[in-house]
Amino acid sequence: MADQTTTSAQSAEADKGYWQANVRIILISLVIWALVSFGFGILLRPMLSGISVGGTDLGFWFAQQGSILVFLALIFFYAFRMNKLDREFGVEEE
Repeated sequence: MADQTTTSAQSAEADKGYWQANVRIILISLVIWALVSFGFGILLRPMLSGISVGGTDLGFWFAQQGSILVFLALIFFYAFRMNKLDREFGVEEE
């Protein structure tokens, strides 16, 4: 009986660790996305206006294309990181 209690406690601790790591990855991704899309595209646009990228200023580029490209990169980063995390905790798909 004590063995089952220990096993369930270890399982609960592993589940908690898994979800903490998952939420940490999500929060980091959201902060990066918000910084790039809202920060560089809107708030920091006047400071980035002197830097030219592809014939337009860097702030406009971030607002129009940069945030989309960063979002796509974050999707691939999240998928890669979650697959690694799934393998670490033994919950990967077969």
